[in-house]
Amino acid sequence: MPYQVPEPKIFACTQSTELAKKIAKSYGTDLGNVHFSRYSDGEFQPSFEESVRGARIFIIGSTNPSSENLMEMLLMLDAAKRASARHITAVMPYFGWARQDRKDKPRVPIAAKLVAKMLEAAGATRIITMDLHADQIQGFFEKPVDHLFASTLFLPYLRKLNLDNLTIASPDMGGSKRAYAYSKALASDVVICYKQRAKANVISHMELIGDVQGKNVVLVDDLVDTAGTLTKAADLMMDRGAISVRAITTHGLLSGNAFDKIEKSKLLELIITDSIPIKKESEKVKVLSCAELFADVMHRVHHNTSIASKFLM
Repeated sequence: MPYQVPEPKIFACTQSTELAKKIAKSYGTDLGNVHFSRYSDGEFQPSFEESVRGARIFIIGSTNPSSENLMEMLLMLDAAKRASARHITAVMPYFGWARQDRKDKPRVPIAAKLVAKMLEAAGATRIITMDLHADQIQGFFEKPVDHLFASTLFLPYLRKLNLDNLTIASPDMGGSKRAYAYSKALASDVVICYKQRAKANVISHMELIGDVQGKNVVLVDDLVDTAGTLTKAADLMMDRGAISVRAITTHGLLSGNAFDKIEKSKLLELIITDSIPIKKESEKVKVLSCAELFADVMHRVHHNTSIASKFLM
């Protein structure tokens, strides 16, 4: 009889359980059984409650702070390695600590590279992630990295809106490459915001490069944290004559008073994915699920088929 490749097993870190359930359902299987034991001081221990010997397993978990989310992933990887899993894929819809991808001043860490090395040391044989803060973070790994783009979800959504005089905008200079890619795909104009920061998460000055008079503007970014940049950019563009301003950002960290800023801003809507669990509901925040995208890519990875069709830009 010909050898049949056994189906993989899918497990979830605690903070990504809901997304993992959607991914498993889309894949056509159930989540594997993993139990977390916790000590009174906060220490925890994951335990696979079923055999993973010789199997391909996918461990799903975004690693946004707190650091407990990253520690969960590391311990799960180590447990899988010591349980003799054959292939161990860390599925990280959001790769945390990615904003520290270089030394921007003396005596600071490059946290993104440190995290990459820790994941490999813990046992990951492959990484699947989405919209890294900087594409070159893939180079921090010695293992294969499948870097997916949320444009697979956002471009169809934007086309359905059928907006006249569409203009794509980047909220900062660093996101100009992403904005140009979207503008090319949608055959639209592009504008860029130039900002200066007083310190992390605090903008001291912002200017607009380009014309938004009479345009329906869509801001594109990889993540939204305090929402200060997006809301300030939206208000600036409306003041410069834009008809409407929307924003699409892959990862909705939405920390601090981000929801209040969004509600009070001139943003018409903010579209994000469920790579990170949303903290509260808002009429201005729309969530598109990335579960089918990850399930499809995981299926292709398991059966060694191409995922090139998932790279829309």
